[in-house]
Amino acid sequence: MWKKTDQETAEPTYTPNSSVDKLKERATIGASIFVRGDLEGEEDLMVQGRVEGKIDLSKNNVTIGSKGRVKADVYAKIISVEGEVEGNLFGAEKIIIRKSGRVKGNLVAPRVSLEDGSNFKGSIDMDSSGRTRDEEKPRITSPMKSSNDKGKADTPKKVPLGLSADPAPSGGR
Repeated sequence: MWKKTDQETAEPTYTPNSSVDKLKERATIGASIFVRGDLEGEEDLMVQGRVEGKIDLSKNNVTIGSKGRVKADVYAKIISVEGEVEGNLFGAEKIIIRKSGRVKGNLVAPRVSLEDGSNFKGSIDMDSSGRTRDEEKPRITSPMKSSNDKGKADTPKKVPLGLSADPAPSGGR
């Protein structure tokens, strides 16, 4: 009476790119490994050793483990720091500095989390405008300097409350 179609009798197919398998696809730099240079790739990365240079895994996650020591700019989707980082972090989605984490550098991501006890020195830019990596490089400028004055400090105008800084038009009352 009820007949199974070919689709119902076919065995399930295995897809290696399923979300469960993606969790397992992670490269590890062990605690005794030292890497000097640029790292690029298409999988998640766990750093327990030392890295100096640049880590560019823009579409993947990077975790700096508790034994990890990194002197590099890091570009990733999600960056989690449990060890030490000296360099700028650029997270497409978020950056997490764990309780044991120490970061000396600037953070750029739409979401940033600093756990109690973490150590951070730098600036945080939580702009979620979707800038490209080249545009994300922090520009540190002083609000007191004018590009026209080449080093001279601008002095702000003192304006009484309720009045405009622009001169009143002539021919008024």
